[in-house]
Amino acid sequence: MTPDEFQTKSGVSRETLERLQAYADLLVKWQAKINLVGPDTVPDLWSRHFLDSAQLFCLIPPQARRLVDLGSGAGFPGLVLAVLGAPDVHLVESDARKCAFLREAARICGVTVTVINKRIEQVAPLAADVVTARALAPLSKLLDWAAPHLAPDAECLFLKGRGAEDELTASAKEWNITVRRVPSQTEPGAFVLHLREVSRGQAQH
Repeated sequence: MTPDEFQTKSGVSRETLERLQAYADLLVKWQAKINLVGPDTVPDLWSRHFLDSAQLFCLIPPQARRLVDLGSGAGFPGLVLAVLGAPDVHLVESDARKCAFLREAARICGVTVTVINKRIEQVAPLAADVVTARALAPLSKLLDWAAPHLAPDAECLFLKGRGAEDELTASAKEWNITVRRVPSQTEPGAFVLHLREVSRGQAQH
């Protein structure tokens, strides 16, 4: 996928595309020194990472005031969503080198984000309206990590592969959730799990 094809698919403005292009250029530069993304995915950054992240933007509720991205890594999806206009984005990442990259990428993109260089378990509750994560952990563990940060009526947007149904089944032993499965725009058989009404406790049947 080319940047122009990404723009056509995502509908972003030319200005936003230019910011994301600067982000992509920086990522390729830093990738030579630290492993930000899987090396085999670098040739297809625009589909595998940028579009995969951008597809969440239309799922963010209009009333959302804060987004928390867990395990941000190279900024997917959290920093991409910030560039697209998500409000008050907090990026949680334990690797100091990746945090340095996130700060520099945010600077060149001209967006303000809060980068938190801590393990997820050590972060004080953030009262998020939306929590996002990608390729981080099984759903049950994600919910353990996300729960302390969920404001009332908060939603979770988790990018998941073909094992999503198995993870949902496993998580039902500990969690009550309302689930909407949104087919991925970038990977056949993958989903965005759009979760609402998250609470701990075995689902009633």
